[in-house]
Amino acid sequence: MQSLRRLSYTALALAFAQIVFGAIVRITGSGLGCGDHWPKCAGQWFPPADRLDLIIEITHRYIALGLTIVVIALLIAAFTKSNESGVSGPGGVLRPAAIAAGLVITAALLGAVTVKMMLNPFVIAAHLTIAMSLLATLAIAAARAGGFAASADVSSASPRSWRSARGAVGLALVVLILGALTANLPDAAASCGGFPWCRTINSEGTGLYVHIFHRIVAFLLLGHLIGIAIATSKRKEPAVIIRAARFALGAVILQILVAAAMIEMHFPPTFRSLHQAFGTLVWLSVVVLAIITHRAARNAPAHSQMRAAA
Repeated sequence: MQSLRRLSYTALALAFAQIVFGAIVRITGSGLGCGDHWPKCAGQWFPPADRLDLIIEITHRYIALGLTIVVIALLIAAFTKSNESGVSGPGGVLRPAAIAAGLVITAALLGAVTVKMMLNPFVIAAHLTIAMSLLATLAIAAARAGGFAASADVSSASPRSWRSARGAVGLALVVLILGALTANLPDAAASCGGFPWCRTINSEGTGLYVHIFHRIVAFLLLGHLIGIAIATSKRKEPAVIIRAARFALGAVILQILVAAAMIEMHFPPTFRSLHQAFGTLVWLSVVVLAIITHRAARNAPAHSQMRAAA
């Protein structure tokens, strides 16, 4: 199981890096650094590194290749260990490993579509959604392989924490999708001047509405996570759940602070990738909170029966 956990963590790290580097590709305008060629770059497998946009784009592709290799290795390792306890069946590593393999292939194919469709904003948003789904699936695989405090005692947790965590996952996903559209729809990012409210309206239309809804849902997520952090402490939930809730809250606060600084201080393009990095961290932290609270909710009936029998 330790080898599966290491592969899951490695794949998770590569998936995180790929998402963040994808933001660098977008921010630097390197999305067509390889032209409209895929999987080749500029018509070659190993093109000359004579342009910055080409280097950035092909590095992103290399990370994606490394991620694909590790995910497939995870699937093969889980399949070969399927007879071991905790690998196959419900709650095992094999199922999320297989789903992750399907998602990484889908992400690669959609990446090709993104290039062929000349960076269509809605295709880019779909690509990011699949990448975030892959990140969540790999987090589940890591947890089932013994990661993310899988051995911690969560028998005293309340089922309400799991319901709240599910809501946080839904809100976080909406924030990410709206954020991707805000970053890629024409004039959407610059349509609203100022933070937290729009002191100036620089352009109107769909882009502005998407931008405003992105901010509204982000603040709803902040309020929801504040409520979770307070509630888990008041209910004296297991320490691992309290820490996970506080970490998720801290991540979303950092994300909002970075967004404010990015708008008010006019960060240069390369620093704007921090916004994507912290957004990805928010998603991962909320997913981990959901994983831990789901395990507590799943085990709750068994513990209730044990207490009743005693």
